Amino acid sequence: MELTSRERGRGQPLPWELRLGLLLSVLAATLAQAPAPDVPGCSRGSCYPATGDLLVGRADRLTASSTCGLNGPQPYCIVSHLQDEKKCFLCDSRRPFSARDNPHSHRIQNVVTSFAPQRRAAWWQSENGIPAVTIQLDLEAEFHFTHLIMTFKTFRPAAMLVERSADFGRTWHVYRYFSYDCGADFPGVPLAPPRHWDDVVCESRYSEIEPSTEGEVIYRVLDPAIPIPDPYSSRIQNLLKITNLRVNLTRLHTLGDNLLDPRREIREKYYYALYELVVRGNCFCYGHASECAPAPGAPAHAEGMVHGACICKHNTRGLNCEQCQDFYRDLPWRPAEDGHSHACRKCECHGHTHSCHFDMAVYLASGNVSGGVCDGCQHNTAGRHCELCRPFFYRDPTKDLRDPAVCRSCDCDPMGSQDGGRCDSHDDPALGLVSGQCRCKEHVVGTRCQQCRDGFFGLSISDRLGCRRCQCNARGTVPGSTPCDPNSGSCYCKRLVTGRGCDRCLPGHWGLSHDLLGCRPCDCDVGGALDPQCDEGTGQCHCRQHMVGRRCEQVQPGYFRPFLDHLIWEAEDTRGQVLDVVERLVTPGETPSWTGSGFVRLQEGQTLEFLVASVPKAMDYDLLLRLEPQVPEQWAELELIVQRPGPVPAHSLCGHLVPKDDRIQGTLQPHARYLIFPNPVCLEPGISYKLHLKLVRTGGSAQPETPYSGPGLLIDSLVLLPRVLVLEMFSGGDAAALERQATFERYQCHEEGLVPSKTSPSEACAPLLISLSTLIYNGALPCQCNPQGSLSSECNPHGGQCLCKPGVVGRRCDLCAPGYYGFGPTGCQACQCSHEGALSSLCEKTSGQCLCRTGAFGLRCDRCQRGQWGFPSCRPCVCNGHADECNTHTGACLGCRDHTGGEHCERCIAGFHGDPRLPYGGQCRPCPCPEGPGSQRHFATSCHQDEYSQQIVCHCRAGYTGLRCEACAPGHFGDPSRPGGRCQLCECSGNIDPMDPDACDPHTGQCLRCLHHTEGPHCAHCKPGFHGQAARQSCHRCTCNLLGTNPQQCPSPDQCHCDPSSGQCPCLPNVQGPSCDRCAPNFWNLTSGHGCQPCACHPSRARGPTCNEFTGQCHCRAGFGGRTCSECQELHWGDPGLQCHACDCDSRGIDTPQCHRFTGHCSCRPGVSGVRCDQCARGFSGIFPACHPCHACFGDWDRVVQDLAARTQRLEQRAQELQQTGVLGAFESSFWHMQEKLGIVQGIVGARNTSAASTAQLVEATEELRREIGEATEHLTQLEADLTDVQDENFNANHALSGLERDRLALNLTLRQLDQHLDLLKHSNFLGAYDSIRHAHSQSAEAERRANTSALAVPSPVSNSASARHRTEALMDAQKEDFNSKHMANQRALGKLSAHTHTLSLTDINELVCGAPGDAPCATSPCGGAGCRDEDGQPRCGGLSCNGAAATADLALGRARHTQAELQRALAEGGSILSRVAETRRQASEAQQRAQAALDKANASRGQVEQANQELQELIQSVKDFLNPSAEQIQHLAGAIAERVRSLADVDAILARTVGDVRRAEQLLQDARRARSWAEDEKQKAETVQAALEEAQRAQGIAQGAIRGAVADTRDTEQTLYQVQERMAGAERALSSAGERARQLDALLEALKLKRAGNSLAASTAEETAGSAQGRAQEAEQLLRGPLGDQYQTVKALAERKAQGVLAAQARAEQLRDEARDLLQAAQDKLQRLQELEGTYEENERALESKAAQLDGLEARMRSVLQAINLQVQIYNTCQ
Repeated sequence: MELTSRERGRGQPLPWELRLGLLLSVLAATLAQAPAPDVPGCSRGSCYPATGDLLVGRADRLTASSTCGLNGPQPYCIVSHLQDEKKCFLCDSRRPFSARDNPHSHRIQNVVTSFAPQRRAAWWQSENGIPAVTIQLDLEAEFHFTHLIMTFKTFRPAAMLVERSADFGRTWHVYRYFSYDCGADFPGVPLAPPRHWDDVVCESRYSEIEPSTEGEVIYRVLDPAIPIPDPYSSRIQNLLKITNLRVNLTRLHTLGDNLLDPRREIREKYYYALYELVVRGNCFCYGHASECAPAPGAPAHAEGMVHGACICKHNTRGLNCEQCQDFYRDLPWRPAEDGHSHACRKCECHGHTHSCHFDMAVYLASGNVSGGVCDGCQHNTAGRHCELCRPFFYRDPTKDLRDPAVCRSCDCDPMGSQDGGRCDSHDDPALGLVSGQCRCKEHVVGTRCQQCRDGFFGLSISDRLGCRRCQCNARGTVPGSTPCDPNSGSCYCKRLVTGRGCDRCLPGHWGLSHDLLGCRPCDCDVGGALDPQCDEGTGQCHCRQHMVGRRCEQVQPGYFRPFLDHLIWEAEDTRGQVLDVVERLVTPGETPSWTGSGFVRLQEGQTLEFLVASVPKAMDYDLLLRLEPQVPEQWAELELIVQRPGPVPAHSLCGHLVPKDDRIQGTLQPHARYLIFPNPVCLEPGISYKLHLKLVRTGGSAQPETPYSGPGLLIDSLVLLPRVLVLEMFSGGDAAALERQATFERYQCHEEGLVPSKTSPSEACAPLLISLSTLIYNGALPCQCNPQGSLSSECNPHGGQCLCKPGVVGRRCDLCAPGYYGFGPTGCQACQCSHEGALSSLCEKTSGQCLCRTGAFGLRCDRCQRGQWGFPSCRPCVCNGHADECNTHTGACLGCRDHTGGEHCERCIAGFHGDPRLPYGGQCRPCPCPEGPGSQRHFATSCHQDEYSQQIVCHCRAGYTGLRCEACAPGHFGDPSRPGGRCQLCECSGNIDPMDPDACDPHTGQCLRCLHHTEGPHCAHCKPGFHGQAARQSCHRCTCNLLGTNPQQCPSPDQCHCDPSSGQCPCLPNVQGPSCDRCAPNFWNLTSGHGCQPCACHPSRARGPTCNEFTGQCHCRAGFGGRTCSECQELHWGDPGLQCHACDCDSRGIDTPQCHRFTGHCSCRPGVSGVRCDQCARGFSGIFPACHPCHACFGDWDRVVQDLAARTQRLEQRAQELQQTGVLGAFESSFWHMQEKLGIVQGIVGARNTSAASTAQLVEATEELRREIGEATEHLTQLEADLTDVQDENFNANHALSGLERDRLALNLTLRQLDQHLDLLKHSNFLGAYDSIRHAHSQSAEAERRANTSALAVPSPVSNSASARHRTEALMDAQKEDFNSKHMANQRALGKLSAHTHTLSLTDINELVCGAPGDAPCATSPCGGAGCRDEDGQPRCGGLSCNGAAATADLALGRARHTQAELQRALAEGGSILSRVAETRRQASEAQQRAQAALDKANASRGQVEQANQELQELIQSVKDFLNPSAEQIQHLAGAIAERVRSLADVDAILARTVGDVRRAEQLLQDARRARSWAEDEKQKAETVQAALEEAQRAQGIAQGAIRGAVADTRDTEQTLYQVQERMAGAERALSSAGERARQLDALLEALKLKRAGNSLAASTAEETAGSAQGRAQEAEQLLRGPLGDQYQTVKALAERKAQGVLAAQARAEQLRDEARDLLQAAQDKLQRLQELEGTYEENERALESKAAQLDGLEARMRSVLQAINLQVQIYNTCQ
């Protein structure tokens, strides 16, 4: 609480701590105001103005947000006036404070320090009860702020904070928080004390409620207890710099009564009141001023005021010296520092200006040397320092730089000079500048740049280059003359060049070059090009379709040039009478003389019709007939008639023809194999023609008159040969056409189309043939190689023959050759018809079925029929009646029955006995061991019958014994006598004797006699003390080291327990090894018996964590020692973490060479002392090392002196404690006197030799100290008593406060309870419950309404249901009579039908349906019939030898089912093939992706290789240049080497440089080899992809095979169905006579009734046979036909379904085939692409190998050159 002066006057002194603190404050203020000693001026570095109170003279700049009485008198009370009558007063601050006139004014200006009397009579006071109040000081300039002192009249604030602004209030930063409870008022702010000088913390010591008045709040910006590394740093200066200071008072200290009593008089006791506010600081001048002047607008003569305008030094200016003076800006402005003034430097402008500015970019570019830039340079100067001349001026070299006339005007022609007439401004030899020289444009010359260069024209000021270059192409311009006219620029061209710039060739020419004529002719191919023109740059002609090459003379890949006989029609494909086709096989290794599959035999008078669908060009064609004579010197007369679709238009090319031109006669001459008809035929494209070839007559002699009747002619084909000589390329009339025609005829190029066999055309014919083919066919034709039959999609460019797979022929590889079949992805397969069983070596093209001889069987006619063997001499199989088939080659029986086996089924299989060769009694019977095979009690592998005893002898399985294998063998257990019982092997892990009957229990299998140191019920564990694998009989005794093993696991020294599996002994801690015989890593001392101890090596001072296993010594680094390397090394001392020092001991005085490891003190021998043991000890005299003991009296005096020294030391410690606690104050002078005397005492005591006078002085000083200490002690005792009284009063006040705190807590508890009740009421949802009940009621009412509506309303669901029921009953009543009448009529009709059925006879029907007469008994009838049943009770009708409809239908049904199964199997195989095809497609896609990636990598590799090649070529060229010098160069090089060698200081440098070149060559070689390796890897990937594609092709081949099998099965099924249909037709014809025999059947049916069981059985049998599906209302004739018709329709429907299934399977197979074909095409394309890539890889590989070889040669050559150079260097280096 606040204490008034009256209370202090009643004899309660202040505590001694407060008095001491006040004394220290006054002392500090006095020292601060004392004049400081003279400091050096501002010339040596930074200087600062004096520090003072910044509030003095600035009372008008101090404001408060709340002041009492500003608007009128306001009452306030004082809490501490407890015993005074007057406790409340008035505050009236409407006028300023005056002690005489207005003492009740408490404005904020009252807090400014003044030295007027009664200083505590004035203060500032806020309004009552306002906790948030702000006091703010706004300065006129920047100031240094050091500390703040606030003296409060009332309680100090419970919470406040101090803020600053350095930008005149725009932004604020907190200095320090003050709070009684920092966590509540300022959460998250760190608590005091600060650890760093700029920490923002919350401090509590200035926020206590005591004292109640004159409590101080002190804040220092820089805490003296925190070290400051650099007080002149910018961060420190920014922390001290302020323009505004604000104190925010945020919470009042109260006694708590304001919370309980809200009356105004209670609130009037709490407010802020401040006696004094001190803001210490000085003028902020950045170290550039030592004094300050009044700022503008500030009072000039205020006493004690700290002014704000700096009187600047160091060439600075500004209110705070924050700028450099004008023209002193060569350096950046910086605050001054201690020892460096950072003065502003004058700009250097050479007298041409008086103004400059600073440019930081210029300063940084100059290396922080100069940043001043001159402004407004005069006298035509420019530049940073006005050191340059302005544009269009230059510096006169004869004048000084400061001369006003130093810059002169340039004299340059503005049209030809750069920058409009600018010249060089100064001389600079390094840059080639000559002062005043004109700089001409690039194409201008002359001293004034007034004319164009040679080869240019048109001087112009607008042209950036001055003149325009002659736009003459050097290749097209005439050499040796002026390129162009200087005025117009027109060029002079060569003979074949045109254009203004001579840059274009004349039409029909290309390739502008430096040749004499300038261009070359296009020379386009006459047939391959569309016209004679070409591209001027590349010479590329305009090619026809699919022609490539510059001249269009080459065929595009994938296309071909047709032969002259390309238009060929095979005789095998013609129409006419029944063709006699003669197929002919090609002999391997021979070239066939025919085309197609063979010939057609044409007899006299027969005609062949050739259909010509279209021709490529309208022109005349020669008719070439290829044939083969049948007799020597055969001749023939033939006639060919052209049948056109209509009359020939007169305007067409063939309009000149007459009808007789279409009938052509021809004669075959003897020995000729072809015939060219004498007259050509004119044909046009787009029209279909028919050519009829007729053999008029033929003969076998040269005389046509001789009649001849021979076999006719073998016609091969008809060819249309275009008459090429009529083409324009031959008939043009120009010299080139005549030359082409002469060449064509001279080399007989037309012979290419005469014979089928082709040879490569001659060099003269090849281009002509290509040209005429492209003319006729308008380009090249596509190869169109069949993807299934060809190996590649490309064909021979001459003729278009594709590369066919084996067995495939045709230009497109789309046919099987004769003798082959099954065209598919793998080509065609050879027929391989057996020469023994086949009639011919040819087979069917699709299925491959050969034409078999009688008795032969199979696809190739190469095997016997079923049940026979020994092809071609087939004979029956011998299997003793126990098998139906045998091996076709060996006769061994297959699938022996009746438990037989052997080659001829002549013996019984295992488990049976007997002799199956005997016809009777030789059956194989089961072995009784004890029961037969297949039972659960058969324990023998085989048995036999003893020949003598005729007993069955069993051969028991392993584990069984006894005559019938009825008991378990030794080593086995079980009970085989019971059903399901068996013998099992005793599971003893192989550790018993298998022959010992007592080794295991025969009933339970428990092991009884374990061997090999094992135990357990299965002998599966090693005995205790043994380890290993019992199952492998490898149990070994445990071997444990007793030092490292747990002693509890070792009952005796010879026996220790270990892990039974691994043999690991139980080790002590930190011990390892199977035998516990070594310490773990980083441990030692195995012999301790308690485990190993850690090495504990120092982590950084030891070389590692390991140590000696026996001594524990760590491996220390240099400079460290000790067992763990944590100490200094031997003979050293100190802290190893800081520094180790060598022991500096005198060897004459030491006891041991090792000094103290921490202090370095040496261990001295007796009588020697000192840190180094190099002086005599106390009590000894003499000269070291001869030290002798002193007199005995020395010991007495020494004890007295030592006692005094100890007491003096204790007093000194007490004084230091007093100094540390701060209890000096009024005792400070006494303490100083005591300290001086203590110093005297210490000096006497510390002296080596003491005299009597000094001893007396020591005693006197000691007595004075005792006296002074006694006085101080008495004074301190009095102060302690006063402190005790104050503490008692404080205790009483705390006790009262505790009571109030308890009351407050009780009130808070009551308040919280009321809050809880209020919250409960707030959150209770009684309205929600009410709403829920109301909603449920509404739902219930709605349900009730809906129920009533559905039951009572009309109409409603209930009423609608009742009406529907009534209508239904009425309908039933109305229809009842009609229904009954119809039912009775049906019953009568059924009765009539039943009676009529009894009159029917089924005898003939049985014979037709079942195949036997119906009157035969069932027992003797082989085919059954109506009413007959088999042994299983099923109806029996038909049989193997029966010809009835039922047997035929069953046979057809069986075949159809078999076909269905085959089709299902084919579909399944097709599905699997489809899945494999899909998988192949996926693999092909992946292969494509990998191939694409490989292609990308190959391209990248190609780029790298090309780059490497370029580098290699450059290297090779440089090496060649180096290796092939001229004689003069060699002589010059020798002289240079000699000169260099004489001046050489380091030969190794030359060698090193030379070695670098070799290393680069070696690096290039390594790069090439790596590229080669990478290319090989890519090649392997490509090969992998190719293998995958081949696998895809194989899968497609399998699919094609399955498809062909399905097609064959389909044909077989169709044939079977055709037979069934024929037999059904016969049955229908038989049924047509059934009506006539109806009467006869009646009589036969009566007889049948007597012979059978009765009428009902016969009727039911007839109904079962005829079928219940027939309508009972049909006529008797339909009923008669019913059973057979039913079965026929069933069989027919089944056959149709099977046929549809077959067709669907065939369609599916064809679809699969098409998909496989498409996939094969894609795979072929990918394969072709991969082959191309592989070729590219191979080329790259060869190139890499070549480059590698070149590199090897270069490397060897470089090494030889290097050796030669080294040799020459050594020679030159050693010569004199």
